[in-house]
Amino acid sequence: MYVIVEMQGQQFKVEQGRRLFVHHINGVEAGAEVEFDKVMLVDKDGAVTVGAPHVEGAKVVCEVVSPIVKGDKVLVFHKKRRKGYRKLNGHRQQFTELKVKEVVA
Repeated sequence: MYVIVEMQGQQFKVEQGRRLFVHHINGVEAGAEVEFDKVMLVDKDGAVTVGAPHVEGAKVVCEVVSPIVKGDKVLVFHKKRRKGYRKLNGHRQQFTELKVKEVVA
């Protein structure tokens, strides 16, 4: 069984026991439980239920493994030819690591 759920503005395919990296969630600590109820699709062994826009009564319960995890560094390089203009910026996105404890559908 799997569900499609919206977490922090992104959609994820979620199964029980899976680990996810979502955009940083403010104010959570390691070991805390977080619930997401914006479930858009439920697949129970081939029986698919699609919400309009969300499936009623369905939710995903997750445990916070690590509240802040830094992603890979992304380098952004700007250059204007023949002008001597060069600029290099780096960015590391912050994520929260979650482990899916239970899928209620």
